[in-house]
Amino acid sequence: MNFKDFFLEKSAKTAGKLALAASLLLPALAPATVQAEATKSDVSRVMRDNHLAGSVLLVQNGSVKTVNYGYAWFGRRMKNGSYNVTYPAASLQKVVTGAMLVQIMNEKNHTKQQFSQYTKISRWYPKLKNARYVTVGNLLTHTSGYREVGSESNQNLSENKAINWVTQKINGSWQYQIGSFNYSDTNYILLVGIIRKLTGHSYAYNFKHRIVQPLGLAHTSLRHDIPWTRSQAVSYAYLWQRNYQRPVSLPKSVASQIPGAGNMCTTPIEYYEILLALQNGTILNQSDFNYLTHLKARKTTYSGGMYMKRDGKVKSAFGAIRDEHYGNYVQLTADNRNGIIMFVNERSQTEQQLKGLAFGLLQRIQPGTFSLN
Repeated sequence: MNFKDFFLEKSAKTAGKLALAASLLLPALAPATVQAEATKSDVSRVMRDNHLAGSVLLVQNGSVKTVNYGYAWFGRRMKNGSYNVTYPAASLQKVVTGAMLVQIMNEKNHTKQQFSQYTKISRWYPKLKNARYVTVGNLLTHTSGYREVGSESNQNLSENKAINWVTQKINGSWQYQIGSFNYSDTNYILLVGIIRKLTGHSYAYNFKHRIVQPLGLAHTSLRHDIPWTRSQAVSYAYLWQRNYQRPVSLPKSVASQIPGAGNMCTTPIEYYEILLALQNGTILNQSDFNYLTHLKARKTTYSGGMYMKRDGKVKSAFGAIRDEHYGNYVQLTADNRNGIIMFVNERSQTEQQLKGLAFGLLQRIQPGTFSLN
């Protein structure tokens, strides 16, 4: 058996494992019987008609199937779904960072380092502007008032330098009112600093030992740790009625400046496995996940990396990286049994337009369940 055949066989086994895990997860919250179905041909048609390329995971009544369309690297004619392709996850990483923090919160309970969503971040950032008023929960819900601080040119920064850059920019510029919602990578970069100080290890170390290794993920890593046997999908725009224009990948330098907020690479099926593990006890249990996604500081439905919509019955997140054409979108029922995960590497659509295309497929999966935005 060659390596590609081995990968395909492993992927089929992984899909079966995920379907079983999803079927066992939260039986009390099982949704009504699926009344419609989104087929692979439906997805391919949407991708073709809207000049999209990427990898899409459909989840229907606990069963998963992947649809790959177009090229991950047009110049090398490497197709999406190839065994060595991985995709930047952008802001879909934030729930992973939040989950790691909750893990550490549990581990530090009843110790001198005990903390909660109400703990002021001045404990770890004593010289940071407004730190004595901003809580851990504020960071997790983007209600700290801290705003985007730009980037450090094309420099490839270490985790520590990225955190220092953010704190310097915060201290040297105006910020929004504490308690107001303002989506900013800055919040999660600061969380990386807290994770580092609480564990004595880098975020990269924690990510490997808390997420990748326990789940046995072969296609999930941080951007700077992508092995030579893997290729990051290139992003493209559809322009001048032509596909695969303006190719651009996520540079290591850009990824290095957003640790914990957008430097993870993965695939739709492995991201789904991560989401299952956030509720089935492998990374977090259901109580922990509820804590993370229902923090008291939230001002919108966003908490801990996810938007919880339709009275908590549906969760979603969108990710994109400035200057690249990637578009990542997840919308699943709270029990992970129905929904969609899209990793798009060619698009001309806005965020809302891409969500609208996904919503059309979601309506075929389970009508009346999902949110349009």
